[in-house]
Amino acid sequence: MIAKPDVKPARPWFSAGPTAKRPGYSLAGLPQDLLGRGIRAPEVVERFAHGLRLTRAVLEVPESHVLVYTPGSDTGAVEAALWGMLGARPVQVVAFENFGLTWLTDVKDHLGLEPEVLTAPWGELPDLSVADWSKDVVFPWNGTTSGVRVPDADWIADDRQGLAICDATSAAFAMPLPWDKLDVVTFSFQKALGGEAGIGVMALSPRAVARLDSYRPDRAIPKLLRLTDGKGFDRALGQGVAINTFSILTIEDWIDALEWAQGIGGLSELIRRTDANYAALAEWVARTAWIDFLPERPEIRSTTSVCLKFTDPRIAALDAKAQKAFVVRFKALLEDEAALFDMEPHRNAPPGLRLWCGCTVEVADVVAATPWLEWAFETAAAEVA
Repeated sequence: MIAKPDVKPARPWFSAGPTAKRPGYSLAGLPQDLLGRGIRAPEVVERFAHGLRLTRAVLEVPESHVLVYTPGSDTGAVEAALWGMLGARPVQVVAFENFGLTWLTDVKDHLGLEPEVLTAPWGELPDLSVADWSKDVVFPWNGTTSGVRVPDADWIADDRQGLAICDATSAAFAMPLPWDKLDVVTFSFQKALGGEAGIGVMALSPRAVARLDSYRPDRAIPKLLRLTDGKGFDRALGQGVAINTFSILTIEDWIDALEWAQGIGGLSELIRRTDANYAALAEWVARTAWIDFLPERPEIRSTTSVCLKFTDPRIAALDAKAQKAFVVRFKALLEDEAALFDMEPHRNAPPGLRLWCGCTVEVADVVAATPWLEWAFETAAAEVA
């Protein structure tokens, strides 16, 4: 047995969503003058529009793309794209982790389409060279549940006929996004900048807007997912108008996160912070015998949702149920000490660990977390019969 560490992370939050709030965050510091106002009040619409302008500035979205809010976080944003745009052309779905598989289910079972599927085992990517850009292609940039990301955009055709529909919720604000290669980009407040849940964002290229203008799916689209009016794409959505009643407090929280991001240096600094957190954790993984990355190839490893697997033979010998029980015990040990919170993998992922290393996490806390991971592992492993 190893001794229990003396120093805890100052900010022990490693959840992959909602992620840690920004350093120095205070709920009391958020503006409250618009709380209780109507969602269509001009001052409220302007505040929502201000949030979109800040999002564009920090994320460096080109003026050619339109930004809109959607209900339902990133899930709602992806669903709005699928329901409102798919069916005009054949579809490919790149499904290498839980949410890619979820989008596949939606496209096939709920929209009634017959997509081609590019899939791979957990920890790997499909062969992206076979992506067919005569089709609409739906894919995650970063697999939150598998710790796998696409390494670049070279596989996306410049002369594509179909749309590149990218779920970027764990990549936005943490990894460079090639806007000229992407037609629909979705993300949520609660990931890389530590915002609150419930609202998603879509960035639509001119090609995506043209699809909404010209295509009428042969299906009923729920109001919460409807991006069009009687003429085509509803341009008011790009001016801060909400599809339904959004939380004003959530928008203020988002604006606070964006202002922090802008104040520390913008996108380049957010990416630098993320990379530094990942590097600190990777250094520990490299010198620790009982743990390794779930993705074997370094070039496809996520720098935000870092997914790890147990390599210790005592744990590898356990069946799946016992391995999940081991993770539950591991988590309880850490959380009973208030040393680390929410380091377990997604419920559908292989047993292991998942630590968020995005820009709102501090390097010092990643470093301080690793002795606690070692203590919890040795404690839990000693209990394995």
